Amino acid sequence: MLRNIAIASCLPYLALKAAWIAGSRLGIPDGSSLLDHRTTMIVANAATILMDGSVVVIALLLTQARGLRVPAWLMALPMWTATGLLLPIMAGFPVQLLVGLLGGGTPATANAGRRPFLDDWVFGVVYTGFIVQGLALGALFVLYAKDRWGSLWQGALRDLPDSPTTPALRIGAVVAAVIALVPATMHLLWAAGGTAALNPSRIEERTSGFYALQAVDVLFAAATVAGLLLLAFRRTGKLPLWVPLALAWGGSGAMACWGGWMSIASLTGAQEISDEPTTGMVLLYAVQMLVGAVVVTQGAYFFAERAAAVREAAEPSGPRP
Repeated sequence: MLRNIAIASCLPYLALKAAWIAGSRLGIPDGSSLLDHRTTMIVANAATILMDGSVVVIALLLTQARGLRVPAWLMALPMWTATGLLLPIMAGFPVQLLVGLLGGGTPATANAGRRPFLDDWVFGVVYTGFIVQGLALGALFVLYAKDRWGSLWQGALRDLPDSPTTPALRIGAVVAAVIALVPATMHLLWAAGGTAALNPSRIEERTSGFYALQAVDVLFAAATVAGLLLLAFRRTGKLPLWVPLALAWGGSGAMACWGGWMSIASLTGAQEISDEPTTGMVLLYAVQMLVGAVVVTQGAYFFAERAAAVREAAEPSGPRP
């Protein structure tokens, strides 16, 4: 059932993208910047079709026996990336809708003289599909991870044994946590109304929804820091191990993958000079990706050691006959 839901939720997005590649203007208003560069739009839509199509592949692997034979990194890394791309939408889109219902509208000057991009209904259809994808795919991955790696992430945090690399992992966790404070500070500044490093169009278009999304980004950074430090220093009583792992997984994925997505978007060109990202914004995206790279490296070492310890504990002790 969950597999079918995950696959079905991809269909609206894939259908729209295929229609645009074929030349349809469904959901694209007259004067949209998407109509200016036909080749670029085709390439971009083809790439995003492959990205969303990978959700179908992942859903199949998570629910078939062959998926258990896929190398661990080849399952974990795409799922971490999917988490990072979907989680900000799953958290941010409902927040935007709620803020809009409470009266947080668009400034009167925000769209004055600006070219349209997409019809509003497109965002509702696409983002709703992404939310369903995230929920279904997340549930499938938890079930898959429980069957394949349950011994690695279950138990209490305080029961984690020290290892020869524990000091190095702690140093790495502290470094990543300190780096994560940079984007956390910037998003907090923007959530509070600051304009440092924002481009002119972003400053002009700020709404209550913008401030709320910046607050959500702060929470992702805080989750990353909390998860890393809990795993590194383990001074918590009976806290389940999966809690800091989930915090580090989701928080770092959201920071890194969304930072990467925004970096790619900044390279595709802007409608106007005022739309171009500032140097500060580009650096922020790079720092977010750096945090993700450090966390992924830390996670690889952590789980490799956990797997080795579990195998060693499972081996019979004493001399062999």
